[in-house]
Amino acid sequence: MPLLRLRSFSVSLTNALRHCLLSSRMSASGNWPGAPDAVSGMFVLQSIARFPRLQVPDKNKFCCSKGHAMRHTSAFFLRLSTIVCLIMALPHAAGFQKNAAFTHESSRIYLWPQGAAGSLQRMAEPEKEDRADGRCNVSNVHHPSITPFLPAAGKATGTAIIIAPGGGHRVLCLGHEGDSLAEWFADKGIAAFVLRYRLAREEGSSYSVDEHAMADIRRAIRYVRHNAEGWSIRKDRIGVLGFSAGGELAALAAMESDDGDHSASDPIERSGSRPDFQALIYPGSSSRFTVATGMPPAFVAFGAKDRDDIAIGMAELYLRYKAANVPFELHIYSNAGHGFGYRPDSTTAAGDWPMRLVEWMKDSRLLEN
Repeated sequence: MPLLRLRSFSVSLTNALRHCLLSSRMSASGNWPGAPDAVSGMFVLQSIARFPRLQVPDKNKFCCSKGHAMRHTSAFFLRLSTIVCLIMALPHAAGFQKNAAFTHESSRIYLWPQGAAGSLQRMAEPEKEDRADGRCNVSNVHHPSITPFLPAAGKATGTAIIIAPGGGHRVLCLGHEGDSLAEWFADKGIAAFVLRYRLAREEGSSYSVDEHAMADIRRAIRYVRHNAEGWSIRKDRIGVLGFSAGGELAALAAMESDDGDHSASDPIERSGSRPDFQALIYPGSSSRFTVATGMPPAFVAFGAKDRDDIAIGMAELYLRYKAANVPFELHIYSNAGHGFGYRPDSTTAAGDWPMRLVEWMKDSRLLEN
């Protein structure tokens, strides 16, 4: 391979990788969606096209010189390895590393494939996405769904968590309260399912929390339990986790559940809706929470600087759980307020709450293989 051509290709490769990196950074920030991804993909493809035709060394041509043969063989493997690297880089250049909240669209599962009661007329409406300033918010949900994030083969613990993002029942904050956390759980061997539920307080909404949003989270629990075996999940290790408004749903699901309707024609409805544990992260509407003996164990985390119905309400709730002899682990972060969620780059004490949750789950024997 002539030196000039090698240098030319190296420049092309460098440009391709530079654009791949730019694409990853721009996509992660939520800015300039799509454009750099297309540019990066073109640069990679152009670099491959410029590369000399790959030819397998012919040993019959090297009988005159052993050194000549080694040089040609080395050049061959250089070309081969470089093309392999480019092919591996192509998915990233093509935009596969976008915000986590929008990378699993193809795997979404609609909880009622034919439409949910109360939403049939609007089920075909597309959801609205807000990606400005790095946000990953979704609204206009009329076809409730779950998005699975499953552990790698051989890594599953048998435990599953259904995540209900917050957003005041007006939007779903999928970025720091949804898909990124689900990916983190999957890496820890915990199957996670991000719930997109109907929004009761979105402008113009005809939905209610108790009738529609609660139907969605209960259906999600039934759905995961019904399909547990196929996902390597134990039916007695399916929990709910909710942030803020989603925490209200998770708590209400733990308060009121059933064993399923065994006479239902829909097999999913025959599964129970009781979560086996609950994780409430700065949950809203704590005045609605009631406690009874036999409820699922709870993990709760919030900031001391949050509003009173959380910062005081959840401390009072702990005493009621204690009186009912229901396991309840409480984490209060003195320097945190509302909405800290899960952020991979956080260096705060509150930012480590997922590790505290996993430790609690291990202590509670919810992560034993």
